[in-house]
Amino acid sequence: MYVLSALMNHFVLSLKKLLKTIGPKEGWQVYSSAQDADGRCICTVVAPEQSLCSRDAKSRQLHQLLEKVQNMSQSIEVLNLRTQRDFQYVMKMENQMKGLRTKFRQIEDDRKSIMARNFQELKDKMDELKPLIPVLEQYKMDAVLISQFKEEIRNLSVVLTGIQEELGAYDYDELYRRVLRLDSRLRSCMGKLTCGKLMKITGPVTIKTSGTRFGAWMTDPLASTRNNRVWYMDGYSNNKFVREYKTLEDFVSGVVSRTYSLPFKWEGTNHIVYNGSLYYNKYQSNIIVKYSFETGSVLAQRALEFAGFHNMYPYTWGGYSDIDVMADELGMWVVYATNQNAGNVVISQIDPDTLQVRQTWNTEYSKRNAGESFMICGTLYITNSHLSGAKVYYAYSTKTSAYEYIDIPFHNQYFHISMLDYNARERALYVWNNGHQVIFNVTLFHVIKSDDDS
Repeated sequence: MYVLSALMNHFVLSLKKLLKTIGPKEGWQVYSSAQDADGRCICTVVAPEQSLCSRDAKSRQLHQLLEKVQNMSQSIEVLNLRTQRDFQYVMKMENQMKGLRTKFRQIEDDRKSIMARNFQELKDKMDELKPLIPVLEQYKMDAVLISQFKEEIRNLSVVLTGIQEELGAYDYDELYRRVLRLDSRLRSCMGKLTCGKLMKITGPVTIKTSGTRFGAWMTDPLASTRNNRVWYMDGYSNNKFVREYKTLEDFVSGVVSRTYSLPFKWEGTNHIVYNGSLYYNKYQSNIIVKYSFETGSVLAQRALEFAGFHNMYPYTWGGYSDIDVMADELGMWVVYATNQNAGNVVISQIDPDTLQVRQTWNTEYSKRNAGESFMICGTLYITNSHLSGAKVYYAYSTKTSAYEYIDIPFHNQYFHISMLDYNARERALYVWNNGHQVIFNVTLFHVIKSDDDS
C-alpha cells in the first residue's frame, strides 16, 4: 500500500507541474490528492471548459496524462483489493497456526496425562498381583504333590494292564488296598483345598434383572453337580411364595418348574437352601423354620434365644434383616444380635436337622453398622456398607475366636445390596443387588498341611 501511494504522489506532482505551465489565465485549478477512510488514493483535477483548450497541444497532453492517471488509479484499486484479500488470507492462516499450536500443546499435555494414568494402572495391577505371590508359591508345592499322585496312578495303570495280560501275576488284594490308600490321600488333599482365607472378590456377573429392589435367590451347596435348581424369593416381608427353576438357564429364561406356598411368611432376605430344605426367619419372630421341598412340610422350627428381630438389629439397609441364616464348608450358621451382647454381632453354629445351637461366639462389631455378612471356612466376613464403595471390612475366625480388620473391595454395580450369601459348592457369592441377581467369584488362599503338621 505504501508503494502504491508513493507512485500516485509522483503522478500528482507531474500533473501539478503541467498545470503551472498552462497558467491560471486558461482556467485551470490546482490539482490535489488525498486518501479516503479505507486508505485508498483519491485524485482531483478541476479542468477549464472544453471550448478553451479542446485544440490546444498542452490540453491534449493534459488529457493524455489524466487518462494515464485514471488507468493507474484503476490498477492501484485492483492491487489494493488483491492486497486486502491477501492480508485477510494471512490473518486467517495466522489464526489457524495459533489453533494448531494450541492443539499441539493440548496433545502434549494429554500424552503426559495418559502416560501418568497408564503408569498408575500398571502400578495398581502390580498391587493386585502381590497377594497372589504366596498363593502361587503354595501352588508350586501342590504341583509336586499332584505330580507324585499322577506318577503313582501311572504305575498302578501299568500294573493293571499287566494283570489283564497275565491274571494272577500280582496280589489283587494288595493292589486294591494301594488304590484305596491313593484314593484316600487324594480326597484328603482335596478336602484341605476346600478351605482358605478370603483374598479377593471379582465380578460381578449379572445373571438376571427381575423382581423388586429386595429379595433372595440361591442354589443348594450340598446338591450334586447334576442338580442345578434355583430358588427365588422376591421381597423381604409379607410373602410366602417360593419359585423353583430346574436349571440356571430356565431361571434366566423365566421358566418356572414349581411354586411352593410356605406355611409361614418370611422376614428379611437372609434365607438358604441346604440339603434339599429351605431355612428362613419366620415373620415377626426370632424363629427359624426348616421347610422340606420334597415333602412340602415343616421339618423343624426353633426360636433363637435372645435374638433381636423385626428391625431391632438389622443390617444397615433395614428390611427386617436381623437374623441371617448361612452355610459354608463347615456346616450351618446363623448371625444375629442380642441385648446381652449390646447389639453386637453374635455367631452361632446350628444343627441342620434340629436347629439347636451347637456353639456361640460373641463379637464386638455392631450389627447395625454391618452392610451384609457371609461365612467362608468358619470365618465371618462383614461388609462396611450395602451401598456403593462397599468392601469387606471385618473378619472373625471361629477357629481362633479372633478378629481382624481387612480391606477387600468389590464392585457394587447396582448400588444397593440386600442379600449376600456364600455358596461353597460354586465357590461364589450370590447377591441380590437392587433388582439384579448377580454372582461374584472369590479367591481363597489355601494353606495345605502335611500329615506331619497335624
